Amino acid sequence: MNTDQIKGAAKEVAGKVQQKTGEVFNSPEQQVKGVAKQVEGGAQKAYGNAKEDIKDATK
Repeated sequence: MNTDQIKGAAKEVAGKVQQKTGEVFNSPEQQVKGVAKQVEGGAQKAYGNAKEDIKDATK
């Protein structure tokens, strides 16, 4: 596991919390920011996964 995987997963969770908070407080802006953070986190996690796959393949 590398830092991109960890940071990506954390961003995904933070984005979900932000999205749900936006829903509770009826704030479409926060909902959109939360979804965007989830997408960013997913991309970062996927990048980390790819790095691990390459690292494992070269062993």
